[in-house]
Amino acid sequence: MCGASPNDHFAEPTDLIAKFEQIRIMVESEFDVEDGFVEHGIPTFYVKLREDSKEAFLRLTRRINPLGLIPVLRRREEKVVLQAIPKPPTRPSRKVINLALLLTTIGTVLFAGLGNLRSPDVPEAVMFTGAIMAILGSHEMGHKILADKHEVEATYPYFIPGPPPIGTFGAVIQQKSLPPNRDALFDIGFTGPIMGFIVTVIVAFIGVQLSVRVPEAPEGVWFIPPTLLFRFFTIVFPPSGTGGIIMLHPVAFAAWVGMIVTMLNLVPTGMFDGGHVARSMVGRRAHQTLSYLGIILLLIIWYPMAIIALFFSMYRHPGPLDDISKVTTRRKLAALSLIAIFVLCVPYPPIFLL
Repeated sequence: MCGASPNDHFAEPTDLIAKFEQIRIMVESEFDVEDGFVEHGIPTFYVKLREDSKEAFLRLTRRINPLGLIPVLRRREEKVVLQAIPKPPTRPSRKVINLALLLTTIGTVLFAGLGNLRSPDVPEAVMFTGAIMAILGSHEMGHKILADKHEVEATYPYFIPGPPPIGTFGAVIQQKSLPPNRDALFDIGFTGPIMGFIVTVIVAFIGVQLSVRVPEAPEGVWFIPPTLLFRFFTIVFPPSGTGGIIMLHPVAFAAWVGMIVTMLNLVPTGMFDGGHVARSMVGRRAHQTLSYLGIILLLIIWYPMAIIALFFSMYRHPGPLDDISKVTTRRKLAALSLIAIFVLCVPYPPIFLL
């Protein structure tokens, strides 16, 4: 460790000392400071936590932000270390790109919807497109709304066009700053799957009602593995017709896609939504272990996604700015709902067809 005392006027320029003292006063107003020094040009403090340290850190973040700095709270061996690091520069978002990708993805999903039908039906393709975009859009806007609530800089969704049979590879938002604490990291990771799942349930209910049962599978169709949630809807709200095979309406297929997307996002790996939630609850080292377990799980469920998950797991999750404070009990209980949603959305042996 390379450091210098704030009183060493020969080692540090006067303006740096003045800025250090300004930061020190801010830190001392929120934490009990044991020691303060400059480490590799970064104001660093050993602090003791108070009962309201989570709220204190949020107040400090707002006070120190005008100086072009952000506080980072970490544990270093037996000590709690608070550093004031320069705020990374960010490029302004170009909303025209978001709009262009949105329109392009609507086009590719509509094309996929027409291609999935045995006889082209524009209204059904439009319904498929609306269902897919509603599921993906609600998922990403859930992230965006909670990012804004916690003052985390984030872009609007970038939709990704793709080939049939779905017409898209999903959508993402880009976070340009780190969540302030584990609560914020949990909320941002949690809300996307929840919002997407709620819309998926609505779409599934409509789609199953539009589907029909048939006694035999026509030629040229392909089967998909249903989920427990799909089985529930077909039992409680059965589609019309008779027979043991269900011919899915395009809206029902969109709901199935939404369930698969939700299930994959909830795997506690890397930068997936489940990875954000797991990182907020168990910390860096345990999250790394969960990431590898998640990859093994994906190998069993859907091995191509395991390759993507392995790629993302190579990058260490940065965690929140305050990585010391714990997630609230309410959020820990809410995490159980994600496990239930994951189980409901896992595909099982196929009986449905398109």
